[in-house]
Amino acid sequence: MNIHEHQAKEILKSFGAPVSNGIVIFSPDDIKDKISQLQSKEFVLKAQIHAGGRGKAGGVKLIKNISDLEVEAKKMMGKILVTHQTGPEGKEVKRLYIEEASDIAKEYYLSCLVDRESSKIAFISSTEGGMDIEKVAAENPEKIITNKIELKDEGPSDKEIENIISIFRFDKKQSVIANRLIKSLYKILIEKDANLIEINPLILTKDDQIVCLDAKMNFDDNAIFRRPDILKLRDLNEEDPAEIEASKHDLAYIKLNGSIGCMVNGAGLAMATMDIIKLYGKEPANFLDVGGGASKEKVASAFKLILSDKNVKGILINIFGGIMRCDVLAQGVVDAAKQINLSVPLVVRLAGTNFKEGKEILEKSNLKILSALDLNDAAKKIVEAIK
Repeated sequence: MNIHEHQAKEILKSFGAPVSNGIVIFSPDDIKDKISQLQSKEFVLKAQIHAGGRGKAGGVKLIKNISDLEVEAKKMMGKILVTHQTGPEGKEVKRLYIEEASDIAKEYYLSCLVDRESSKIAFISSTEGGMDIEKVAAENPEKIITNKIELKDEGPSDKEIENIISIFRFDKKQSVIANRLIKSLYKILIEKDANLIEINPLILTKDDQIVCLDAKMNFDDNAIFRRPDILKLRDLNEEDPAEIEASKHDLAYIKLNGSIGCMVNGAGLAMATMDIIKLYGKEPANFLDVGGGASKEKVASAFKLILSDKNVKGILINIFGGIMRCDVLAQGVVDAAKQINLSVPLVVRLAGTNFKEGKEILEKSNLKILSALDLNDAAKKIVEAIK
């Protein structure tokens, strides 16, 4: 789950990290009531959307006075921002963040995240703040350092922190502040079940202050049940309606841009299914994992979810029965297909527990369902069917 910049900064502030003073507004009319909370004469106006690249899209502006601030806020509120992360449809700006302007001397990059490969906490540091870290990694990898530390109650040691911030070449006073910041990020990651905390840029001001100028946080969906304070920060306006609907039924669903809808049980099998669709020259319309023990009602909801995407020209269902029985899957598919009046090709590949019973249910349904022997056969048939 992602949150907005202003929400991330509130969390940072509560853990003792240095951030600029700012206010969030949901209407330009809020400026008069809240602007007195800020002390500077210049301000930075920021569109709040769940996407990077806002500055290049006109979503970040330096404002010299309050009258200009009100004018620019009216222009920005409701604007559709298109960035490299939003896709061509863009995102509508429904809230703005106004913060005190900073006099920047240097910009850095700092993040921490769960590194699943090593089961450690990884800190990434770079002198190239304000840029896409992926671009820096590709063009100037020597300007990035990664330090992985063991998960422990006491957090990173002074030596580990020294390694993390060494690339910044801070003086003694700055290093003390940076030391506290690293401990704060580590604590947030653990205590709030965050997957990623990214500060880009982390700045050094001309009066020698370290400030988190921008902040991004992502939280583990599987741990949200024990973090009600984080769940309150969820902004449904920033999420795909289909993904919101999927979450109601405990389905792992991600919308993609292809034409073949996929329903699979198990993330690894889902990835393999999408890969083989691409191998045969088409693109998957979604990632959808119904899980290991789905009921027929849950399967029916998943089926309807796939068909809610107007780009879907055909559906491939690939189930390996273990905890999930193939007959339960088959009945859910039949029930949903009859309710919706299925009008696109459907290919089903079943294997494992009760696959014979499942196949029989599909055959007796009087629906136009193509049966596949294996995954290769399934992908070939659905691609041919939508042609």
